Amino acid sequence: MNEIDMNKVDMTAENAWEGRYQNGTTSWDRNGVNPLFHDWVVATLASDAKILIPGCGHGHEVIELSRLGFNVTGIDIAPTPVAQMQHELETEGLQASIIQVDMFTYVAKQPFDAIYEQTSLCAIQPEQRLAYEQKLYSWLKPGGSLYALFMQTDAEGGPPFHCDVSDMKALFPTSRWDWEKARPLQSPHPSGRFELGYRLIKC
Repeated sequence: MNEIDMNKVDMTAENAWEGRYQNGTTSWDRNGVNPLFHDWVVATLASDAKILIPGCGHGHEVIELSRLGFNVTGIDIAPTPVAQMQHELETEGLQASIIQVDMFTYVAKQPFDAIYEQTSLCAIQPEQRLAYEQKLYSWLKPGGSLYALFMQTDAEGGPPFHCDVSDMKALFPTSRWDWEKARPLQSPHPSGRFELGYRLIKC
């Protein structure tokens, strides 16, 4: 189901991101599912898990989770990828909740068991990160999992903006998040950059 609540869409932000989709300047898009997605995320999910993917874009992982029978919700501010994703779901006879909304105003009807964060954090302005962390925290159940991929650019400016791990640990403090002790996942990106993946558990 494609839900659009225009009262919750920042038109300036929508136009900016929609312009990128219209112009084809979407270098963050892998044009498919992250190759590490199944082993890192899917393998650890309960079969009845409710999963949110914020800033999902074309929603490759949304569609894949739907194919696998999961209860998945994808949100994005730009209408073009939302419409394309909905069309693909309908073509394949799949079910997912697709919502065009500004993620900073999105309120979940019920908390989620897991969130997959791949490209939203590195796309927003750094001064918006604290507000985004608060939204992520509010969307998850206690004990829920945040699968976060932190973009590594080692460069000034953006998007994508560099997500230094020390900054991320300050943004996601241990008073609110339990950082998995395992070594971070290293996920090469088609742009030549790479992402560090951490699983954080909401305290």
